[in-house]
Amino acid sequence: MKKKVVLAFSGGLDTSFCAMYLSKDLGYEVYTAIANTGGFSQEELKTIEEKAYKLGAAQHVTLDVTQEYYDKSIKYMIYGNVLRNGTYPISVSSERIFQAIAIANYAKEVNADAIAHGSTGAGNDQIRFDLTFTVLAPNMEIITPTRDMILTREYEINYLRDHGYQADFAKMEYSINKGLWGTSIGGKETLQSEQTLPEEAYPSQVEKQGTEELSISFEKGEISAINGELFTNKVAAINKINDIASAYGIGRDMHIGDTIIGIKGRVGFEAAAPIIIINAHKMLEKHTLSKWQQYWKDQVSTWYGMFLHEAQYLEPVMRDIEAMLDSSQENVNGTVKLILRPYSYTLVGVESEFDLVKTELGEYGEVQKGWTAEDAKGFIKVLSTPLRVYYTNQNKNNKEN
Repeated sequence: MKKKVVLAFSGGLDTSFCAMYLSKDLGYEVYTAIANTGGFSQEELKTIEEKAYKLGAAQHVTLDVTQEYYDKSIKYMIYGNVLRNGTYPISVSSERIFQAIAIANYAKEVNADAIAHGSTGAGNDQIRFDLTFTVLAPNMEIITPTRDMILTREYEINYLRDHGYQADFAKMEYSINKGLWGTSIGGKETLQSEQTLPEEAYPSQVEKQGTEELSISFEKGEISAINGELFTNKVAAINKINDIASAYGIGRDMHIGDTIIGIKGRVGFEAAAPIIIINAHKMLEKHTLSKWQQYWKDQVSTWYGMFLHEAQYLEPVMRDIEAMLDSSQENVNGTVKLILRPYSYTLVGVESEFDLVKTELGEYGEVQKGWTAEDAKGFIKVLSTPLRVYYTNQNKNNKEN
């Protein structure tokens, strides 16, 4: 009997090559599996399935992990206002882990002998897939033809054509990875530090002009309503915001960061919903959380984002950080108002019964109500004590010298 391999399959050039190579050259019975984290329509999934069978797959499945991805990752990235290097909402980085978990579980279900993926040896995805497979399916061989054979795009295209597979590979000029939490775009421009992506490289084009008001309501840190419309399905809420904001070209940027393997990399992205949601949520937190809640949450959230990006989702400390983030959202309730326009937006303000700006103790820059002028003078004098000690001592030493 042929050995069985489960291939993480997207229908792109690398995984198309892998599907055919594993079957024809290595003699495996190939089971292709696509783990959907919210980036594919039903029509696209059907096309990918057809590709898989044309490439020699014995069986193909779609594993829908979108809801799990939200519940176990996106929710906490919103709670933590996670933007890697202050820019990137960790779109592909986070979804790869959940794709790898789904693929590993499926491989165990079908009693596969091996698991395969199409990652190269020059990026982060090889680590995300390999590490997750190693932990969750330790007895299975991991096969990575694109990495091990150091394949070029030209080689893969010629191989597929020589074996009778025809496709419009010219459309693959840009590497696009789309998911619920944003889309990454790689191309020749992202390989050059002085260049940026052209307008046509972005999957979403600017379709709206002028301005539009948008309100997002949160309940315990999660989206509860958009423009007054209630949403119990948080995945649907994210898609709704993305539909509204992406038509303005909002959420585009270039992420420059350190890879797990040590080199720096650049990738373009568009993430209208994540950028708007995170910044709206962060503004609401400024109104509803205490100073030290915000401070310590920022510290652990930075670590959480870094660990998530660097394939450490399964590290137990991540569950501890999630517990803290859950606790921090108790009073993050209210509505944030925004104004959208082409390529940008403005955070207008918030309405919340937990708004700490609204207090009977005083109005910032206006009138104090919780203390007297003499109280303020005494507080300032006590607060200045360590500085007065230091500078008195300094002045004394300077005079002596």
